[in-house]
Amino acid sequence: MEPLLEDTIVDIAKDRERSLGASGKMLLPCPSTVEALLKQIPEDKLITIDLIRKKLADQFNVQTTCPFNTKLCLRALANDPGKKVAYWRVVRGAGELIDYFPGGVAGHAAFLNKQGFVIDYDGKKPKVKNLRKNLVQFDN
Repeated sequence: MEPLLEDTIVDIAKDRERSLGASGKMLLPCPSTVEALLKQIPEDKLITIDLIRKKLADQFNVQTTCPFNTKLCLRALANDPGKKVAYWRVVRGAGELIDYFPGGVAGHAAFLNKQGFVIDYDGKKPKVKNLRKNLVQFDN
């Protein structure tokens, strides 16, 4: 499935309210919107997928951002060689690395290591050490 070409706001279906933890409106972001947010992340900071979704929901004044569309956008940005966006600064909620980025988890780790982030391989899944210290802080 391809990501959308423009941002779309939809009603949250009743049968998805529980899984999304919200009722009301949901943003289906397009890659350029996700890209614009990622360009705001300083080189020495990271962002989680959940923080991306929250920031975009706040920006568009909706209750949530679609997790599926967000993943599609991240995948599209990561796999577009013409894009010069640091997709590798995105990690999962607990700092776990993302396997659908080019090169899989090893590729993700290599980019993060280059920028000085330390990867912890001791757990079930590799993740960034000291995640909270390395997360971007937005002024709201």
